[in-house]
Amino acid sequence: MSDRRLQVFQTVARLLSFTKAAEALHMTQPAVTFQIRQLEEYFNTRLFDRTHNRISLTLAGEEVAKYSERIFELYHEMENSVREMTGEIRGAVTLGASATVAEYLLPALLGKFKAEYPDVKVRLKVSNTEGIVSMIENNVIDLGIVEAPVANKHLNVEACLTDQLVVVAPHGHEFASRDSIDIKEVAEMPFICREEGSGTREVIIEYLVQQGGTEDQLDICLELGSPEAIKGAVEAGMGVSILSLVSLTKELQLGTLCGIPLSPPLERPFSFIRQRQKFRYRAMEELLRFAQCYCQVHREEKQVS
Repeated sequence: MSDRRLQVFQTVARLLSFTKAAEALHMTQPAVTFQIRQLEEYFNTRLFDRTHNRISLTLAGEEVAKYSERIFELYHEMENSVREMTGEIRGAVTLGASATVAEYLLPALLGKFKAEYPDVKVRLKVSNTEGIVSMIENNVIDLGIVEAPVANKHLNVEACLTDQLVVVAPHGHEFASRDSIDIKEVAEMPFICREEGSGTREVIIEYLVQQGGTEDQLDICLELGSPEAIKGAVEAGMGVSILSLVSLTKELQLGTLCGIPLSPPLERPFSFIRQRQKFRYRAMEELLRFAQCYCQVHREEKQVS
């Protein structure tokens, strides 16, 4: 019985979906189905019940799932122990990040990490905050970085950087010459925002409510799935928005957009999230440690400037 079959089984059992398992394993769905069929032939019993496009574990499947989890935990512990003895750091880490983090913070961080640890393979999945939390909960990714508070108390949440959100407007707009803006003034303008489930959207609405407003006050004219798309729409004069200051570096330098602070300022943490009980193998530990140090340097540089 190959380890690969057991790995495929464990992923399908966790996600209860052949399609999602294929995506998580970077395989085709027929390949996943074939591996499960091979494993069922090995045990001479069905491991999944398949009814009405839904699957569930049989009693035998539940037993295999229980043992496979222990087997892979022992594999990771064995690899970690041997690599600590030899000083070798290698393997694969699956990292998940929300769009703002993935587009504007991670490229430099991961570039430096790969230069120091060339034998560690980092896979990156990009989604909104809601999607990243779901992937952590379902063990699709090892470590997540999100831009909104996380309510799940079973996850370990650690703030890494403080991000400022500012009003974004094109040059020539009536907001462009202002030193600061009240959120209620923003609510009177056509507003371009992120999609449902976005951490940025969640933080903006929470801030609006804290300032005595309501979500319904926002005159949402357009919902877009990335900061880049929103900036393009603002430049085209379709409305104003609120985005992370780190996402505006290029536009502020070129003078194509204005970033105006809110009054009072709107800040949020970027946070690492991970399973509390998940076994933390060496490659994941090193990536987390490296990211923590990277964030610490950026905090110190920000304080100096």
